[in-house]
Amino acid sequence: MRIHFWGLLSAATLAAAGKHLPPRNYSSHDYYAIHVTPSTSPSELAAHLGLTYEGPFGSLEDHHVFKAPKHDNDIVDDAQQELKRRRRKREAGPEYHPLDSIHFTQKQKLKARHWKRSVIPERQERAGPPVTDAIRAQREVANKLDIKDPIFEEQWHIFNVKTPGNDINVTGVWMQGFTGKGVTACVVDDGLDYMSNDLKDNFFAEGSYDYNDHEDLPTPKLSDDRHGTRCAGEIAAGRNDACGVGLAYDAKISGVRILSGEITDLDEALAINYEMQKNDIYSCSWGPPDDGKTMQAPGILIEKAMVTATQQGRGGKGSIYVFAAGNGAVSDDNCNFDGYTNSIYSITVGAIDHNNGHPYYSEACSAQLVVTYSSGDNDAIHTTDVGANKCTSVHGGTSAAGPIGVGVFALVLEARPELTWRDMQWLVVMTATPFDTPSDWTKTALDRQYSHQFGYGKLDAWAIVEKAKDWKLVKPQAWFYSPWMHVKKQIPEGKQGLASIFQVTEDMLKKANFERVEHITLTMNVEHQRRGDLSVELRSPSGMVSHLSTARRNDEAPYGYIDWTFMSVAHWGEPGIGNWTVVVKDTKPGNLKTGVFTDWRLRLWGECIDASKAKPRPIPTEHDDDDHDKIDGHPAHTTNVALPSSTAPTMTSLPDDHIDRPVNQKPSQTKANGGVQETSLATAAPNATAVPAENFLPSPFPSFGVSKRTQIWIYGALALIFVFIAGLGTYLFIARRKRIKDSRDAYEFEVLDGDEDRADAGLLSGAGAGSREKRAKRGGELYDAFAGESDEDVLSDGDEGPYRDQERYNEKYTMDDGSDAENSGGSSAGKRQ
Repeated sequence: MRIHFWGLLSAATLAAAGKHLPPRNYSSHDYYAIHVTPSTSPSELAAHLGLTYEGPFGSLEDHHVFKAPKHDNDIVDDAQQELKRRRRKREAGPEYHPLDSIHFTQKQKLKARHWKRSVIPERQERAGPPVTDAIRAQREVANKLDIKDPIFEEQWHIFNVKTPGNDINVTGVWMQGFTGKGVTACVVDDGLDYMSNDLKDNFFAEGSYDYNDHEDLPTPKLSDDRHGTRCAGEIAAGRNDACGVGLAYDAKISGVRILSGEITDLDEALAINYEMQKNDIYSCSWGPPDDGKTMQAPGILIEKAMVTATQQGRGGKGSIYVFAAGNGAVSDDNCNFDGYTNSIYSITVGAIDHNNGHPYYSEACSAQLVVTYSSGDNDAIHTTDVGANKCTSVHGGTSAAGPIGVGVFALVLEARPELTWRDMQWLVVMTATPFDTPSDWTKTALDRQYSHQFGYGKLDAWAIVEKAKDWKLVKPQAWFYSPWMHVKKQIPEGKQGLASIFQVTEDMLKKANFERVEHITLTMNVEHQRRGDLSVELRSPSGMVSHLSTARRNDEAPYGYIDWTFMSVAHWGEPGIGNWTVVVKDTKPGNLKTGVFTDWRLRLWGECIDASKAKPRPIPTEHDDDDHDKIDGHPAHTTNVALPSSTAPTMTSLPDDHIDRPVNQKPSQTKANGGVQETSLATAAPNATAVPAENFLPSPFPSFGVSKRTQIWIYGALALIFVFIAGLGTYLFIARRKRIKDSRDAYEFEVLDGDEDRADAGLLSGAGAGSREKRAKRGGELYDAFAGESDEDVLSDGDEGPYRDQERYNEKYTMDDGSDAENSGGSSAGKRQ
């Protein structure tokens, strides 16, 4: 067998080759991303299909890019379908064909821009603060570090003199000499003003590219191309005489431009792991629209690129991704409806203001790991802007929070370069500082506090760098997949939820080489006539509750969740053994919008038991969840459960013994602890143990989730109703027999006279008889329409099982004008402003 030379190239070489793909012109050509077997010659495949071969995809091994003049059809798919047709008709034999080498193909489509996640509040003119002890301390730090930047004293997120302690606590780290040296952060955004006096000395051209205009440098060109430069200033603005300083002011900063126009999945996949051996951290302050009705995840090429970067980037230690949580809280949005922020590979960062308050815009979700400072309460982030020596005081939103995290992580990597991408997430969990702002703070298995609004607390630069110095690296990643749990039951109305339970055993985890939990993902299918009415929670064996999904008032989509994956970091450190319970609720009963909980699958991601047996996660494919209908001997036992009237997290304060640290001082060390069943759930306290209801009658009679006494009343009432109906039926039967007998007696000897009499009696063929025959046949048709179908068949779409065909879904929910019925272009996305 001939081996083509592309199959011999390393991932690093392929990644470099991706930079040299010819510029793409989507107005004149169509482009294809194709995954082929290693032995395939891309040039020969291109010749067979009539395509032009452009080159290897980049970091994705055996993926290649092809082009053809603009056309309406899908050339590759058409050729594959034609080969299948010819083989069915025996016009082509089963022997090898060049098309058999294709594992995956995708014709590229332009998609709307992502949203920048920055909120620009009105500029507030403020009088200079009086000279206080805090200001003197700030100026003393500036003198010791030779900081002469003119707006340094305005950068409260670095050193807060108005509310001491409410800052990133970084100056002590700088005093130790950690300033980001040797680390490169890449701002994936709308460009980067590398000619700015604040950024030019730290700009890293080799790690930069423009995927909007296909140029080497990410030059801002549009009037609103300011976002990336502002984010870059927060991370690595130089210590000089321009504006302020970045958190890692000696780090290198690169830019990849994607937000200034429409791009394809191919471009985005190339962008998010661009030069992944030279760029260490990727700052992504953007995502799908934060409108409270969009539900969007990265395409399979983008997902492949992220997994590849976390396995191979930074010399195998893994690229670090930081995503802004989103600004849709005011619209009831939740960052678990965003497939970027709820990725296990993302450190999702939310926002707090300079008073440690929750800004109205910052989204909450169980995928959020940490928060840090941004705009709110009449102030914002002061940083670099586009221009030779231009500053801004109005950078905000979760867009501004994410890059502060990136700057801190650059300091951590300087202190401990060998950290993996998972070590960084562990360090965030173990060092984030809870604070005394009311929220749903709950103690976790690691004796940490977690809140859906604030993650594990606010990022503390001093604490995380100190912890990193002697941190024991975690063992490689392991994972456990449950089988698909087939529920297929109506979601009850009222204060009831439908619960489904899967038991994870110790033996299951041993076979998976799985020691302890880090991330939880839950993929599920729920049919519903109004998606925004749904809420979902996950309860772990320890009693910790993750609010995976919350109701959204703007979400009118007439379908529920279709193979959607939710994520939670709230169960970090749990052993994972025991009952995992999913509760689905219709939060607006009585509005005639109903739904069915179809199926779900639990995935545990965490640390392995034996590192010598660990293997990298296989690169995901578009067929990973195609085994819905597989039955593994784990039937889904479900029950209706009484739930609190509100599904919103309870707002509580931290215990009285919580004390905020003084400004810029080392925080106190936080103590850290290094089958399936049917049940009724206790809901009052998150740590309560589920207690099964006591049955008045033996199985299979249901308990209704109530006490024995109440069951006696229920079954007694049902018995009385049954006796009454039986008696009434007997009486009516006897009375009817008597009427028939009397009728027959009255007409016993009457003879029908001619056709008219017979027609009146309905005995002739013709209209009367035809009507009777038609009615009977229609009844048969209605009966036959459902004959032999189970609930599963009714809920399925053809022979392929429920929800398996994405094209059918697109056709089903696309308006006549071609727009998406969900939000009339609901895949549109943009910068988070």
